[in-house]
Amino acid sequence: MVTDPIADYLTRVRNAIKANHKVVEIPASNLKKSMTKILFEKGYILNFKFEDDNKQGTIKIALKYHPVTKTSAIRKLERISRPGLRKYTGSDSLPRVLNGLGIAILSTSKGLMTDKEARKENVGGEVLCFVY
Repeated sequence: MVTDPIADYLTRVRNAIKANHKVVEIPASNLKKSMTKILFEKGYILNFKFEDDNKQGTIKIALKYHPVTKTSAIRKLERISRPGLRKYTGSDSLPRVLNGLGIAILSTSKGLMTDKEARKENVGGEVLCFVY
């Protein structure tokens, strides 16, 4: 049993990037699926596929690299709110990652969204992670 599935998700992606893997497999959950969709929409990953095996299922993520320099589109994945210390923020004090170049993924009452979307919706929530 994993006590922090979000940290496990981020660590698996981080390790796959460091090892220059093309694809990484992660045990699925609805939260992880939403995070994967956000990373795809914002251009941090190449593609993804949800595989259902009548149990938990898996998420296959195709990582994105620069064609010439072979550097990853994801420079850093940083867990902010963790089980031992939750970090919540209101709509008036949403974090800006790298002055707007990165994204913060938030868990709000309207579902998972980036910091920019949360500003438009005028909602706050739990800051899960920073991606840049």
